[in-house]
Amino acid sequence: MAGKSNFHANLPILDGKNWDTWVKQMKVIFIVQEADEQVNTVFEKITNATTSKDAWDILQKSYGGDAKVKKVKLQALKRQFEFLEMKSDESIVDYFTRVVTLTNQMKNCGSTLNEEEMVEKVLRTLTHKFDHIVVTIEQTKDLSEIKMEDLQSTLEAHELKHGERNHGKEDEQALFVKFKKYQDEKKKWQNKKGSKKGKERVEDKPESSKKEEGGQKKKKDKSTI
Repeated sequence: MAGKSNFHANLPILDGKNWDTWVKQMKVIFIVQEADEQVNTVFEKITNATTSKDAWDILQKSYGGDAKVKKVKLQALKRQFEFLEMKSDESIVDYFTRVVTLTNQMKNCGSTLNEEEMVEKVLRTLTHKFDHIVVTIEQTKDLSEIKMEDLQSTLEAHELKHGERNHGKEDEQALFVKFKKYQDEKKKWQNKKGSKKGKERVEDKPESSKKEEGGQKKKKDKSTI
């Protein structure tokens, strides 16, 4: 209790002019306090231990997990690894992060998965847009000598080039669609304008012309009879 009282009494005071210094001091204090609390928690767990081995076993079970628990976890992680594959909208960076995170969890549970198996897994589970580069890598490289970070760099470069090409195609397609729409609207406007002019010509004809046309039509009808 006395330690905590002294801790609070020694907190730096913010006076409105020492913001930068105050922030740095508070960060250090929070880190120290968190570490102190963590140490106290550990000591509480091993208080009743009579030997160093007892203390180690207690800590291993508390933080490392029991062997049976690890075995069950490993089986579950292996199933996840088996069905793991790249999503259609996922980037190389994000997919590699998922792969590495999962394999690290497996290793913590006792897995002996090596880097070559990780490389093979990645190459098998990429999306179709990487098919060409995958074939090239498999035919020209020894997979046992490829590092995950090197593979990631190669695939990122391919992803970038593929994205640039697609972006160019998308721009061309968008331009074509806009041009086609413009042509259709122009044609529609011209047809509408032509129809309107034809109607105006009929309406603007003199009455005499309309009567003559009417008379000619009647004569034609009589001759037909």
